[in-house]
Amino acid sequence: RHHARSAQPPSSLSKHRRRRVPPRLVETVSRVPSPRQNTPRLTNPIAVRVAMSVPHAIATSRVLAPVAFANGSGASRGRVRSRAAAKPAAAPLRVAAPHLARRATRGAAVRPMAAATGPDGYTVDGMGCTEVDEQLLEHEGHLKYRWEKFLERKNAIKEAEGSLLDFAKGYRKFGFNKTSSGEIVYREWAPAACRACLIGDFNGWNPDANHMEKDEFGVWTLTLPAGAIEHGSRVKIRMKKGDGEWVDRIPAWIKMSYSEPGVMGAGYDGIYWDPPAGERYTRSNPRPEKPAASRIYEAHVGMSGPEAKVNSYREFADDILPRIKELRYNTVQLMAVQEHAYYGSFGYHVTSPFAVSSRCGNPEDLKYLVDKAHGMGIRVLLDVIHSHASCNVEDGIAGYDFGQHTADSYFGEGDAGYHWLWDSRLYNYENWEVQRYLLSNLSYWVEEYGFDGFRFDGVTSMLYNHHGLQMEFSGDYHQYFGLETNVAAVNYLMMANDMLHEAYPGIEVIAEDVSGMPTLCRPVREGGIGFDARLAMAIPDVWVRLLKASREDGLRDEDWSMHEIIATLCNRRYSEKCIGYAESHDQSIVGDKTNAFWLMDAEMYEGMSTFEEATPAAQAATLLFFTACGCGVVAGFDWAFAGEDTWGLSAGIGFTMLSFVAELGSPRRFSNAELDILETQYADFLTFAEETLERKGRCHSTEVTRAFKRRFGSKYALSESRVNASDATARDLSEKDLYTMILNWHPNAERTSNGYFKNLSLKEGADRRSAVTVKDLGL
Repeated sequence: RHHARSAQPPSSLSKHRRRRVPPRLVETVSRVPSPRQNTPRLTNPIAVRVAMSVPHAIATSRVLAPVAFANGSGASRGRVRSRAAAKPAAAPLRVAAPHLARRATRGAAVRPMAAATGPDGYTVDGMGCTEVDEQLLEHEGHLKYRWEKFLERKNAIKEAEGSLLDFAKGYRKFGFNKTSSGEIVYREWAPAACRACLIGDFNGWNPDANHMEKDEFGVWTLTLPAGAIEHGSRVKIRMKKGDGEWVDRIPAWIKMSYSEPGVMGAGYDGIYWDPPAGERYTRSNPRPEKPAASRIYEAHVGMSGPEAKVNSYREFADDILPRIKELRYNTVQLMAVQEHAYYGSFGYHVTSPFAVSSRCGNPEDLKYLVDKAHGMGIRVLLDVIHSHASCNVEDGIAGYDFGQHTADSYFGEGDAGYHWLWDSRLYNYENWEVQRYLLSNLSYWVEEYGFDGFRFDGVTSMLYNHHGLQMEFSGDYHQYFGLETNVAAVNYLMMANDMLHEAYPGIEVIAEDVSGMPTLCRPVREGGIGFDARLAMAIPDVWVRLLKASREDGLRDEDWSMHEIIATLCNRRYSEKCIGYAESHDQSIVGDKTNAFWLMDAEMYEGMSTFEEATPAAQAATLLFFTACGCGVVAGFDWAFAGEDTWGLSAGIGFTMLSFVAELGSPRRFSNAELDILETQYADFLTFAEETLERKGRCHSTEVTRAFKRRFGSKYALSESRVNASDATARDLSEKDLYTMILNWHPNAERTSNGYFKNLSLKEGADRRSAVTVKDLGL
């Protein structure tokens, strides 16, 4: 499913808009839309260099702050100009592009109203986003309509529940909870059921022992004496359908479920989770503050171990988190945490949204993982699945759909409730109780486990009634705002982001969207959908396609289209943050190869010994990561999967420096990093610019050199190099107090007995751990 989804062109840059700029070199960027609307096509080599230097700096999974392609104040913001053309000419623009001039005039007239806010700081009519994107003015009716619907539901929730946050604490009311006197209260929303009872180990699975009562809203309730259900025992709800059939289902709000180990085809049972005080894990470490720029390591706990088994939460915390910290990541994103009966879905066919994946441990083990990450200064994001749910009716929430009307169901009817490509059910986002369920799910993971944010999967499917299927997004705004837009889903996402950012100021919420929906990453207060950033999914697709064509079709690297590469790396709106992948877990899920494998192929196994000269393919693999990610980020993914013994790769990369930080080897081969006979030793240059990156969220080449000097000062110096002409260059740069580092692997580099290189040395007092251990470092 990921392959089909990521194959959709994620470009937010209109094809017809690209063709407006004549393919010739001009002194300025001629008559192109502002980056506040879409990324312009850059036709001036100087402009290209300026645009590349502004947003692209750092590598490992980094969020970029919005950057204007500009050489001046806000008046000129949005155009890259040479100094010779510093003064704008409004009249030529009006003559050459009258439709843009009309838009600007209309924007000037509407702007005062759009900027108006109420006493609560929210936009009056949902048009605040037009301040940064004037193309939105053409869709004023749609934006005002969705804002009206958002306020209508939000105000209704406030009147009924008190606030969005109170509404999102549904897990304290539904499912299993205890009163102050210790009584156990179980509630379930199942309006389509005619009768219901709770069964389990506690009553011998007797359906006549504990009948439940139904209220006018379709909520079934049962109260049991204190201690009636033993911690860790199995429970289910038995319901009678309208046709008289009885069915057993796992409670929708269950916090733990598992299938009996060692039994082929065993179904899942709900587990009553209420550990005694001595067994309950209590978090002790405070949440790390939200960094100026997130470096995200994307991981699957079950795949992360060196043995041929499913790894546990505690093993990940004890064995993998220290490596993630050592690699200078400040955030880890966990996949496949929500319970999913089918392991082959990689966690994306969720059956019990509130339950932790029992294959990796229990809720206390996951709390231990998150708390230990916080103790290391690492934030933890949850890959949350609210775009769909597994069709498995026996083991999951899909079992609460008896074919009833959508008003009484978690899911939509017909095509609105089924995703034919993913073979999964789709939530009815307009339903009151569905909104309570999903919002509570977000609050639950933050409150109970301490997660610091979310990556929303499959947002494109949520935003549109066509779910992005058989749809090519060209960047035309009419594709985003019309009858095909799922306004109910958009309103749910707005409420989710509004609630999260209001209740948890340091939260980070990321959207996986391949359509380029405008306003997706603008604050809800402006009328936006409210995400902090979106994933730039086009970047890994470009690299895989080029590498595959080079390997299989003989495409020469000198024939790679630099325009296409730069356009893809730069293709994002000025006003919205992006997170870029150099390679994505999508590649592993669909059985593709890692970038390292595309480059080295069989030499990954045969050409990595330090006893032999490095082959051209091995050299090329290391050099690729110098320019891999234009948004300044890459999510290092643990590439070991399905028990396969693969090398894999996680690396941090950037335009100005290379941080070849992860072991050339998947987490199932972590030990390879310690073997000095393999080319898996690394130089971590991320530290050089760490201060600059944390402060600004991006870093330019000059800042890298300054950070390098601050990091090592006068203690570190290049001595007599055996590379021709390096001596003079080193002396010249030293005199200028600049250190420009370029990684350059040579098969003839000489290595000393201690693993370092003869052309490098450390002055007295230097930290030997900072020594470079790559094959050669040239200037």
